[in-house]
Amino acid sequence: MAASLILHKRIYTTLAKAKALKVYVEPLITKSKEDSTHSRRTVFSYLENKHAVSELFREVAQKVADRPGGYTRILKTGFRKGDAAEMCFIELVDYNTNMIKTAEDTSRKTRRSRRGKKSSDPKVAETTAAVDKETPVAEEKVEEPKAETPVEETPVAEKEEVKAEEEVKAEVQETQEEEKAEVAAEKEEAPEAKKADDKEEAEEKEEDDSKKKE
Repeated sequence: MAASLILHKRIYTTLAKAKALKVYVEPLITKSKEDSTHSRRTVFSYLENKHAVSELFREVAQKVADRPGGYTRILKTGFRKGDAAEMCFIELVDYNTNMIKTAEDTSRKTRRSRRGKKSSDPKVAETTAAVDKETPVAEEKVEEPKAETPVEETPVAEKEEVKAEEEVKAEVQETQEEEKAEVAAEKEEAPEAKKADDKEEAEEKEEDDSKKKE
């Protein structure tokens, strides 16, 4: 695992193995800062991989030359299915370019305010105090918010709808009254018509009887 971490710069493993690997590989990286035959043989006795040893002394040692320690970083990723082992990434700090860029951006964005600092020169302090006394501070007038009178607005569309509904109701009432009047007139005319029909029938019967007698 130490050899694969040096060759690939980042590996995915369990948290327990990553912690054990961190303790194992960081002293070897510190040893690689001194490029000598003795240190190479010592590191090779631990890694037993000549490609990892050459990578460690050529590239990794130059990359971490200015770092006093803490060459690796552990990033937890959650739990593995099956045995619920806690998984993580272990990587070399100086090879994660994304993390380095974000750290630089945050360091650039932070600014320190100079309001609380006082100048060490007494002459500058006296002049600034005199200027502050001479320049009057303009008082800011705070305008009170005016109370807004609520305006009741009735939409035109609603008024038109109400008028239309009233007109329709009036028309319906008129038609109903007309129908009632017609029905009442029919009822009054019905008995008179029956009487006239009965008279005509009686006259016809009398005529028939007179003809028969003749």
